Amino acid sequence: MSIQKILTIPDPFLKNKVLYVVTIDDGVRNAAASMVETMLSSPHCVGIAASQLGFDMRIVAVDASLHSKKYPNNGLLVLVNPLVTKASGRQVSREGCLSVPEFTGNVARADEITVTAMNLDGNNVELTTSGFESIVLQHEIDHLDGILFLDRVTSLKTDVFRRKQVCK
Repeated sequence: MSIQKILTIPDPFLKNKVLYVVTIDDGVRNAAASMVETMLSSPHCVGIAASQLGFDMRIVAVDASLHSKKYPNNGLLVLVNPLVTKASGRQVSREGCLSVPEFTGNVARADEITVTAMNLDGNNVELTTSGFESIVLQHEIDHLDGILFLDRVTSLKTDVFRRKQVCK
């Protein structure tokens, strides 16, 4: 495990739909550990997808407790093959992304979601969450399908904003 370079636009790998994990093995666990280490080393980062590091596997790591505002959350989540199975409500919020370091944007997402996945022990898990944590999970799961938040804004002209300070 080690801190990895984060892919940024226009890297074409970010637009790929990555592969489902068939077996939880040391390669998957090492990739997940590198994801968590990279996330923790990146200021203001609360989530990361395997594809942002060039890993062709469906894994996300999310920890909404890292946000400066203390939203309700489940702490560190590492989910393999996550899938949103239920979604309700709607909220619009400003999102940023390590892979899009110069911009933020207003994105509409479900307010409450249920996600099914596997944990790193290979056990099936189901999680229902809302608010900020649900936004982060939807954002990271989108990465696994090659979708960036810029693909979700209503208008590139009115809903995308240049960052005052670029994330690195």
